[in-house]
Amino acid sequence: MQTDSSKTDLATIYRGYIDCLNRQDWLSLGAFVADDVRHNGEPFGLSGYRRMLERDYRDIPDLRFKIALLVADATYVACRLDFDCTPIGTFLGLPVNGRRVRFSEHVFYEFRDGKIIDVRSILDKAAIESQF
Repeated sequence: MQTDSSKTDLATIYRGYIDCLNRQDWLSLGAFVADDVRHNGEPFGLSGYRRMLERDYRDIPDLRFKIALLVADATYVACRLDFDCTPIGTFLGLPVNGRRVRFSEHVFYEFRDGKIIDVRSILDKAAIESQF
């Protein structure tokens, strides 16, 4: 049976993870993400996951993860992340080229031993398209 403390602990861990991303503290990423992490069904591993995030920050220099909605239980976190940023070049196949866009990402995380082992995410591309 899950307890309120298990919910709080996972939510707290997740908030620490988001803070780690926003600080681009890649050396601490392994405190939150498992070595064998998967992303949208693909085995990324911690190093591949880190490369993906580093690329995101190169493509979106003002990237900032903002938690809009967070639900946690003993094993899973579901979150809506809101973004207000200016990607350079092409983003999701769209010629954004430094224009400001606002969109959300809906993400489900599975945790094992306090670390993220599986990430399932979808970006609201239609929200970006509607801004052009």
